[in-house]
Amino acid sequence: MSEDFSAVEPLLAEHAQLEAEMAGPAAADPAAMRRLGRRYAELGQVVAAHRAWAAARADLDDATELAAADPDFAAEIAGELPALGAAEAEAAERLRQVLVPRDPDDARDVIIEVKAGEGGEESALFAADLARMYTRYAERMGWSVSVMDSTDSDLGGYKDVRLAIKARGAVEPADGVWARLKYEGGVHRVQRVPVTESQGRIHTSAAGVLVMPESDDPGELEIDPADLRVDVFRSSGPGGQSVNTTDSAVRLTHLPTGIVVSMQNEKSQLQNKEAALRVLRSRLLAERAAAAAAEAAEARRSQVRTVDRSERIRTYNFPENRIADHRTGYKSYNLDAVLDGDLGPVIDSAIALDEAERLAAVGDQE
Repeated sequence: MSEDFSAVEPLLAEHAQLEAEMAGPAAADPAAMRRLGRRYAELGQVVAAHRAWAAARADLDDATELAAADPDFAAEIAGELPALGAAEAEAAERLRQVLVPRDPDDARDVIIEVKAGEGGEESALFAADLARMYTRYAERMGWSVSVMDSTDSDLGGYKDVRLAIKARGAVEPADGVWARLKYEGGVHRVQRVPVTESQGRIHTSAAGVLVMPESDDPGELEIDPADLRVDVFRSSGPGGQSVNTTDSAVRLTHLPTGIVVSMQNEKSQLQNKEAALRVLRSRLLAERAAAAAAEAAEARRSQVRTVDRSERIRTYNFPENRIADHRTGYKSYNLDAVLDGDLGPVIDSAIALDEAERLAAVGDQE
């Protein structure tokens, strides 16, 4: 039975159109090229899968037709027809999978915010452990990491910290930073004996993680200056001679949404304002994407969880060297390695669950 892949035709046409656009005037605009490149890379998987299926289908059809017309040829390839049929079925299944709509932000870079919760110094130390875990994982993936802003605790932890994590060069959507790290949003719980505990008792505390896709094109999401309230104040952290002597720290309030972003790590007020705007765009982009998904009834539970900071998603148990993900059921006893950046298998379990849910949703619609 022939597969109906008519839905791929407009995607092939869009891919060809993007290719033409990228060879035109847009080539001189880095922001436009990044935007076009993300979609081009996403559609590239569809194009490759469709070509592979079309070739496998043609091989099967040609062999079947020749076998029907020539009994000698039929006898000669009788053992090959099942293999040709299996290859066509495998290619068709691959094409079906890539036709399942991806998150359009998968190829984007991210900004991660880690905030200590209730638990004082212990929670702040755990927030620093998480920030270090994401940094080590990013290094393993070949990504770059920079600390945008942080507030240190007395014992060397983080009351809060923002990390900008970027891929080096263009990447396939499946390999994008957001595609891998978007599942990290939520409440992370730790169970261990705090350094401040004198009786050796195990305490439970937590830290919140928020992951946002970064808007790499300021024109992609316009922010009306009239919608912003800008407050300046004196920095309270490291930053050189200007700290505590000039009002270089900046607090932006986006009046329509109530989102507040403060930045003080840079030395000048202008630099802090630009950094704060960068974070604000990412937050607004995350909200816009979530709203669009909800309106289209395509907000899968896994995506909702990525921005729901009230949900406990994972437990890190130090006495047992155990990590457990409460969404996927993943559990392992190599917590020390995970905190040193071996986060891949944990993230893979979330991706596998997400893909299974997306495929099931498509099946329900058919």
